[in-house]
Amino acid sequence: MKREPSRFATIGSRIIVSSSLISCFAALTWADATGFLGGLPGWWLLPILILLAVGGVNEFLGLYAKRRIQLKGGLLRIGVVAIFLAVAVGTQAMVSDTGDTAPVAALSWSALAATVAIGLLFVQEILLTRTSSQSLDRLAAGVFVLTYLGFPMAFMVGLRLVNLASLGFEQTTPKYFGIIPLLSLIAVVKAGDIFAYLIGSAFGRIPLSPKLSPGKTFEGAFASLAGSLFTAWVILQSSLIYNGGLPLQPLGGWFVFGLFVGLAGMVGDLAESLIKREFKTKDSGKSLGALGGTLDLIDSLLFAAPVAWFLWVNAL
Repeated sequence: MKREPSRFATIGSRIIVSSSLISCFAALTWADATGFLGGLPGWWLLPILILLAVGGVNEFLGLYAKRRIQLKGGLLRIGVVAIFLAVAVGTQAMVSDTGDTAPVAALSWSALAATVAIGLLFVQEILLTRTSSQSLDRLAAGVFVLTYLGFPMAFMVGLRLVNLASLGFEQTTPKYFGIIPLLSLIAVVKAGDIFAYLIGSAFGRIPLSPKLSPGKTFEGAFASLAGSLFTAWVILQSSLIYNGGLPLQPLGGWFVFGLFVGLAGMVGDLAESLIKREFKTKDSGKSLGALGGTLDLIDSLLFAAPVAWFLWVNAL
């Protein structure tokens, strides 16, 4: 009989995998923030997002296959990547005469990419019609995967480009937000995840949503919010030093940011629990060892990204 790993072994495995991911992300973040080798803002980080997008699509393909819905992965992978890549490419086309970007206008490129991708899904079904067809099921699943992954990732790219007055890497004046908006999202959400896991595992007693995820507790949820608020305070106060002492704050400051981004992250986590319950699986995949799959890694970020983007854009 197969033995389940102990809690200490699971935590140890999580630490090893997390440390590797953080080290890789930190190196690419430094390269992106400094414009290493002349890289434009966001381009050093795009490979990470592409890998996460492809990994997420692959996991959805496996999950739907268990329900005997066979999706074509090629178009879905290209479609999801195109939705967020359109923001990075489209931003240059949306720079105004004053040199300032139009964040909302740049996201319209994502809407265009999504519309094209959905149209191609229909064309694919028309050309590959079968006698025992599940066309509507495949179309519904395909549109869900495109929107669930593509649009939140587009907001992540948008966060990196908030208030970008130049597409070059010479971000040397206090006018530039640089990489702070994107880092604030990731740090606040992941701090909430870590606090929820550690405190919930050690002291959690009252189930938060027993039907969706029996392991989540109210104690873990409160710890998650506390961790998000504390991290928002640290990140945004530190950004004052980065910005030469001038205000560099999203709408409502660190408290509003930590509260609403933290709450959105928890909703994203529960949303993926709902998805996994429907597919009758514990983890979305096994590509990240004890951390589960790609979707398990990014679930909270997907719901928090639009909230973080809104707060930063409206601070301009």
